[in-house]
Amino acid sequence: MVIFLGQELAVGTEHELALRVRDYECDLQGVVNNAVYMNYLEHARHEFLKSRSVNFAEVTRQGIHLVVVRAELDYKQSLTPGDRFLIRTRFEQDGRLKIIFIQNIIRLDDQALMLSARITATALNEKGRPFVPEDILAKLA
Repeated sequence: MVIFLGQELAVGTEHELALRVRDYECDLQGVVNNAVYMNYLEHARHEFLKSRSVNFAEVTRQGIHLVVVRAELDYKQSLTPGDRFLIRTRFEQDGRLKIIFIQNIIRLDDQALMLSARITATALNEKGRPFVPEDILAKLA
């Protein structure tokens, strides 16, 4: 699904979210601060979950905590103020306990790959033990 400036378009199993760089997200060098990319990726993952009918707040109320356990980011180029970009997110399962989000940030003006990421997540039960509920996996697939 593509969400572009509030408009949703279906594109298969990948989720896409279009955003624009805001001035305050940039550092003194005039590029997006590296920590801001984590915010972009998290927002895109939450939108991905919503698009699959996984309500993050409701899951938490049920005592299931979705958590990131590893983040691998490869910075390719820098976004600058005003750049329009797309975050592509897809899901993979790694064994019984890991959820992998493969995410890429693409600058829209020239389709340049700005960042590629592999985010490993899991769910924790009320006792803090990892598990991934089958109903959530079914919605993500």
